[in-house]
Amino acid sequence: MSFFAHSPDDLVDRALAGFARAHAESVSYTADPGYLSAVDPAPGRVVGLVSGGGSGHEPMHAGFVGRGMLDAACPGRIFASPHNRQVYEASRAVAKSGGVLHIVKNYTGDRINFGIAAERLQHDGIACERVLVDDDVATDSEDIAVGRRGTGATVIVEKLLGAAADEGRSLTELAALGKRIVDASRSIAIASAAQTAPGTGRPAFELPSGAVEYGVGIHGERSGRIRIDTEIDALVSDMTGALVSALGLGSGSRVIAMANGLGATIPMELYGVFDRLATVLDHHGVVLERQVVGSLVTALDMRGFSLSLTRTDDELTQLWDAPAHTAAWPTTPRTGEDAR
Repeated sequence: MSFFAHSPDDLVDRALAGFARAHAESVSYTADPGYLSAVDPAPGRVVGLVSGGGSGHEPMHAGFVGRGMLDAACPGRIFASPHNRQVYEASRAVAKSGGVLHIVKNYTGDRINFGIAAERLQHDGIACERVLVDDDVATDSEDIAVGRRGTGATVIVEKLLGAAADEGRSLTELAALGKRIVDASRSIAIASAAQTAPGTGRPAFELPSGAVEYGVGIHGERSGRIRIDTEIDALVSDMTGALVSALGLGSGSRVIAMANGLGATIPMELYGVFDRLATVLDHHGVVLERQVVGSLVTALDMRGFSLSLTRTDDELTQLWDAPAHTAAWPTTPRTGEDAR
């Protein structure tokens, strides 16, 4: 038995039901067609925020439903897009006077199903816009027709847009802000072991002993680049350098950073990774203005981690600092005047 579940087939459904029971103060679960919605959304919102994608990435997206972040999340089967009916019904349930904004990771299934739902919403007279997240530098190539994948920075987008939505911003304003955040965000991931497939109990791919997959996707997509030189400081330095280069960061640039575990990486390791990330940013003269460390965008039990950077400014930093009350968003310790 590779997962503690009655069967691979009911793993998602039971998890969602249990999540809703455990966090009933924050979320409500609608089993048919399958979505989670915020129990107590911010009263000042005029636009509902909806995101979703395949299960297996918990706590994304379900753990970020609540005040300050999402109004609803639509979980598909493991590593599979939610059905367009899930997206449509969730969007109808949380749409507000100004409409609904979809936050979509750049995968073909997600784009198709969110797109169908958006067409149905428009037919119903509900205004709908989309923010497409495509942050993965490992897939930044002209040879990849669909463009960069949407990965870890999705959580940063959800946090910043959630705070902006709480301020009562319009659909047009939120869509423009979302595009600006996506354009300012990049991520990259590595793994020393693939995730276990629930149906077979076997790893999704095999690596030579002591090697890492450099540029792995959050569904276990191979990058074609295996590194044998796995000294951690060198790996993190190269990953951070790739993000700095992709964003064109220079001395004095300000960033929000995320060091994210992919499922089987322990906090002790992640904080060590973050320390090296911060050191490399210091070397480049990049100002680490805010950060989050933890397993927020996982890939079942993959042994690996991702790094994300978002170029920030006064507006984005203020949005990052705004409160968020969800099941999984980490509480930021108060400092200075706020702590008194």
